Amino acid sequence: MPRLKPETQAARRTSILDAAEKCFAASGFHATSMQDICKTAGVSPGAVYGYFKSKEELIEGICERNRREFAERFAALDTAPDFLAALATLAEQYLIEEPREKRVLCVEIGAEACRNATVAELMRSIDELVDQSFRRLFERLKAQGRIPAETDIDALMRIFTLLGDGLFWRQAVDSQFDAKQHLDAVISVIGSMIGPQAAVVDQSRHAPVGQD
Repeated sequence: MPRLKPETQAARRTSILDAAEKCFAASGFHATSMQDICKTAGVSPGAVYGYFKSKEELIEGICERNRREFAERFAALDTAPDFLAALATLAEQYLIEEPREKRVLCVEIGAEACRNATVAELMRSIDELVDQSFRRLFERLKAQGRIPAETDIDALMRIFTLLGDGLFWRQAVDSQFDAKQHLDAVISVIGSMIGPQAAVVDQSRHAPVGQD
């Protein structure tokens, strides 16, 4: 049997991950079988096991894809001329534009992380990426004088994370909740914490995270 081209392999892997996301979000991690995923992806069990040996490996693949996606989206935020406007755009992508099953899946992964050490470590790696990315950005804004010098970055991060997690969780579990109605208020709260001078970047002083 001829070997699949790399682009075909990548497309099939993506299709399998998409199917796993749908199944996990709809039925939960434990109630979903590999057969369910095969059926949803429209491929044979052999095709799935050729890429992923278990449901844990599928979760790992989903988490890795989420890490890459966040890094790409955060790069746009990191270089944006208006931080608060770009932050609102990033929030809209995750809270409004993406299908609800993506958010439900994150809640499901969080629940599984409570009893599965492997999944907990995967989730922790994403949390650390998000935390470190925003922390570096806030520290640079502070160094540039765009956040008040007395700002406690640790306290800012705790509040920022709680606001983001709470909005994301509510949008995932409550089908009647409309994050769009509350997003402006949340961005306003964040703006009040970091000051209006953080909104617009002085491009002559701006450098990507890690290149200050």
